[in-house]
Amino acid sequence: MISSLRGTVVDVAGATAVIEVGGVGLSVALTPQHVLSLRVGAEASVRTALIVREDDLSLFGFRDADELAVFDLLRGVTGVGPKSAMGVLAAMSPAEVATAVSRDDDGAFRKVSGIGPKTAKLIVVSLTDKLLAFQAAPAGAARTMPAPSVDQDVLVALVGLGWSEKVAAQAVDDAVAAASEGERATVAALLRIALARLGPAGAAQGATTASGAGR
Repeated sequence: MISSLRGTVVDVAGATAVIEVGGVGLSVALTPQHVLSLRVGAEASVRTALIVREDDLSLFGFRDADELAVFDLLRGVTGVGPKSAMGVLAAMSPAEVATAVSRDDDGAFRKVSGIGPKTAKLIVVSLTDKLLAFQAAPAGAARTMPAPSVDQDVLVALVGLGWSEKVAAQAVDDAVAAASEGERATVAALLRIALARLGPAGAAQGATTASGAGR
């Protein structure tokens, strides 16, 4: 699995960039906005998802972990393929996707090319309570966040340990509120606090899981 790339941009065209890594040029599908931010000859770093099919290997690139996570969630919806998922991300940020879902606004997804009314409604229904970590704070509200992607990494870890997305998201929010500035900057420390918030079972797992997250 190719999960990220860092290399020199050798070509950009439309919604595709070619990034040379170790002498090999890899073609990566990006959103048009992402492509416009790249410059030929400059170094680029992207998160990636490799989609494997019987007759095709396609590499999709993202600016950050949030875009990649939302892309994966969208692909899990029946009728939404990787190209349609990229179309959503080209039109909406992860926070905007989360807001549309929370407001039951399937109209926002119908505006995306290739997504019809039924699929748009299915996106809203399927992703309800799965995008809590991406919702923007209310206007004017103070928002204390951990270092970039730390909270999302902790959320993924908790879901991987068996907690639901909703329970894990609440535990991460509670951990962020309770943690010190230093603790909010590392996955291991924030994960330990989140596990403790989940009770005795979480605390028991924290003895081994949280220490492994720091390696």
